[in-house]
Amino acid sequence: MNAAIFATDNAGILGIGGDGAAVRFTDVAYLVAALLFILALAGLSKQTTASRGNTFGIVGMGLALCAVFILTVASNHSNVLQMSLFTLLAMAIGAGIGLWRAQRVEMTGMPQLIALLHSFVGMAAVIVGYNALLESADNRLPELSSGTALRDIPDMSFRLGEIGLAVFVGAVTLTGSIVAFLKLSGRISGAPLALPGRNWMNLGALVASILLIVWFVRAGDLTSALIPLILLLIVSLALGAHLVLAIGGGDMPVVVSMLNSYSGWAASMAGFTLGNNLLIITGALVGSSGAYLSYIMCKAMNRSFASVILGGFGSAGALSGQDGDYGDYRETTADEVARMLKGATSVIIAPGYGMAVAQAQYPVAELTRRLREGGVEVRFGIHPVAGRLPGHMNVLLAEAKVPYDVVFEMDEINSDFSSTDVVLVIGANDTVNPSAQEPGSPIAGMPVLHVWEAKDVVVFKRSMSNSGYAGVQNPLFFNENTHMLLGDARESLEKIVTEL
Repeated sequence: MNAAIFATDNAGILGIGGDGAAVRFTDVAYLVAALLFILALAGLSKQTTASRGNTFGIVGMGLALCAVFILTVASNHSNVLQMSLFTLLAMAIGAGIGLWRAQRVEMTGMPQLIALLHSFVGMAAVIVGYNALLESADNRLPELSSGTALRDIPDMSFRLGEIGLAVFVGAVTLTGSIVAFLKLSGRISGAPLALPGRNWMNLGALVASILLIVWFVRAGDLTSALIPLILLLIVSLALGAHLVLAIGGGDMPVVVSMLNSYSGWAASMAGFTLGNNLLIITGALVGSSGAYLSYIMCKAMNRSFASVILGGFGSAGALSGQDGDYGDYRETTADEVARMLKGATSVIIAPGYGMAVAQAQYPVAELTRRLREGGVEVRFGIHPVAGRLPGHMNVLLAEAKVPYDVVFEMDEINSDFSSTDVVLVIGANDTVNPSAQEPGSPIAGMPVLHVWEAKDVVVFKRSMSNSGYAGVQNPLFFNENTHMLLGDARESLEKIVTEL
């Protein structure tokens, strides 16, 4: 939604007034689209209505794009054909790229794709800001030619302030999202960058950005305005990159959510710059909902909200721990797990990112169906930050047609592990790590799924060499009631389903 909403003001950025009928139609279309976006967010708040919420969002965006196309064409009577072809070509290119990526991307690649899309929103906000400055100077050329300073033109200072904020937020979103993409895709290390005095560096960059915006607003002409705006762009780009580089891999789900919020505010600032109400409303919806989701996820991870959004401010940034001597682990086989499940009356499945990597959601759904047909109570325990983005596991399970009524959040199911016969931990590590209850642990205080309280725990893990995204060893793997099923999770589950 964030990347697409910039298409809703092609007419405004070109300085097109439009005829009365087209403008009135656009106003009504924008109002309906805004309502549909609100209904989309409401629908996405529940898994049972998520599909309908997506539909509302698609319809709203389609309506907004149609309105812009009509307004653009109607506003260019002298060259209707050329403008129509140009607009349709731009929309076709964007739609083609979007469809191509949507068909090719796997769910495991969705977090980094989302981060990359956020960078496009930031880039668009920066471009809109610079273009708005040039357009404003061009429109006020007679006044500037007469010797009037840019800052002395009525309402120009306020407009310059809007442009400065749009460039600042957009640039921070741009580089922050690119760094998140590089971390999530494994192109750079997920370890936090702990530069000496990094908190003061962030504060200094923020203060410098404010002073540059003030300088920009007080500019006398176009040349003197471009100097602070270019410096603002450089400082903001560096700040955005450093904010995310300073955040460890364990906090990346929160970072993705926070960057979603940043992209919304960038879009909203661009809306103020362009005078587009729909862009302002949509950006504010995305920005506020993303910020609130980030706050919820920070609580679920026992992380400071300010620490995450300010690049680790006030924290040591350490997310890797020493491997302790926990003894030996017990390895099991698919046949033994199948026999264990046949004798169980209650089973809880705790999925993690490993399930997404192995694309094991489909055999998980089949396993669930067979166990329920055999009279076994099967439920799912979902940690708020399981995976690499908010709701990652819920989307995977819905994709595999797992019934909604057996999927529970951590707080709803944590008290039931002690009365459960078998827990299947599929590709999860940090979210089921009991060391979170130990003071001094890198993940100390983080709420986790209490899977170790069950009678038997089966952990599906590719190998014992990987200690999880946060780099913390999990003593659960060495408990007496834990059975390690090593290898590809999808293949292991398929063997268990065959035995059942």
